[in-house]
Amino acid sequence: MIKQLIRSYVLLVAVAIGLFTVPVAFTLTAQLRGDTEVSIQREATTMALLLGNGDTASCQALEKMADAYAAETKDDVQVTATGECRADLPRPRRDADLTKVLEQGDPTIDWGSDFIWGRNLVITVPAKDGGQVVGAVRIVYSTSGLTHRLWTIWGFRAGLAVAVLGVAAVIGAAVARRLTAPLRQLNDMASKLSDGDLTARAPVTGPQETQTLARTLNQAGERLDTLIASQRIFVADASHQLRTPLTALRLSLDNIADGVDDEFVREDVEQATAEVVRMSRLVNGLLVLARAEAKVTAAEPLSLHDIVAERLSVWRPAADERGVTITLRGSADDRPLVLTSPGHLDQVLDNVLSNALEVSPDGGTITVRFEARGTGVVLEVLDEGPGMSDAEKSRAFDRFWRGQGLTGRSGSGLGLAVVKQLVTDDGGTVTLADAPGGGLCVRIALRAAQRTG
Repeated sequence: MIKQLIRSYVLLVAVAIGLFTVPVAFTLTAQLRGDTEVSIQREATTMALLLGNGDTASCQALEKMADAYAAETKDDVQVTATGECRADLPRPRRDADLTKVLEQGDPTIDWGSDFIWGRNLVITVPAKDGGQVVGAVRIVYSTSGLTHRLWTIWGFRAGLAVAVLGVAAVIGAAVARRLTAPLRQLNDMASKLSDGDLTARAPVTGPQETQTLARTLNQAGERLDTLIASQRIFVADASHQLRTPLTALRLSLDNIADGVDDEFVREDVEQATAEVVRMSRLVNGLLVLARAEAKVTAAEPLSLHDIVAERLSVWRPAADERGVTITLRGSADDRPLVLTSPGHLDQVLDNVLSNALEVSPDGGTITVRFEARGTGVVLEVLDEGPGMSDAEKSRAFDRFWRGQGLTGRSGSGLGLAVVKQLVTDDGGTVTLADAPGGGLCVRIALRAAQRTG
């Protein structure tokens, strides 16, 4: 929009300059041409009068005047006479103009070109004695000086026009940026809202229209923030309230299973217990999401190596039961600090490792590696499972979307959604890619923290 405003402003100024400057330049050119023509014709007429007198004094005066004029202007003065005066001057070439002057007695003016002028201006004036044409005076005037003055006229105005357009572009850019500043502020607010920052508000400035729009967007943002906050509170409260009865229900099912000998009843109880466990995981995931969205903790520098090593020690026993190997790649001396909220990265690793273990075949390997890249640190978890298609990757971070593991059990559908929420809250990003040789690579980019001391 700024570029369009600048272009429009510069175009308007260019049209104004063109409408003012070009006619003035043409007028000055025509005036220069007319003044030159009148001046040369006046000189030629004066010499023609001396030639027409025919006496010795007039002829001598003609020669002196012609010589002085030629020396001053570097132009040619040519004279032809049929009377008694035989001035010692060059004679003009017999042409149509000279014939016309001698026969009809009318002066002729030849600029040498239909476009402005040629190399020479040729003016031929008849010399008369008692009304009878007795000769002619021709002045061949070089137009090189006129051409130089013409370039000066047009060049000065062209340079002035370019300078004015440059100033207009600078002024237009300043005016455009000032006019569009409220719109850019509204766009910034809309971008923050789309990124999940419901506290973003736009200043009420600028023209009346943008002020009205800013107030409307601010009111919409406040209402949306209130609605989302109410929803989070409800989800958190509901999830918290559901944890106690679910725990009690699971204990009751465990007690029933211990006291039942009927194999069919035991199978039904175990199935019910599995569903209760899945529901508990779902409730816990909702609680984690509600707390993460509330942003109750601030990011702080933590050792990535220590967090990863501690979580791997927790998950290795479960992996050993399946014959799955979990390896950590990275130097023990390389201990980067990352900016993350306490507990966030632990939860992220638990969810990612749980998914990796779910899809890993017996005897497979889960590889965890990290390295510093630029101003951040990249943590990757690679498995040897079936991987995901592009369509599955695009939906994997959606809440309640569930993939199918090798064991046939479906998850809660919140694992990767929780991962994305926690990583995003800490200023990082998480993406899914194909692991070399098959499987899935979960790539987590975190902000690096500077070591002190």
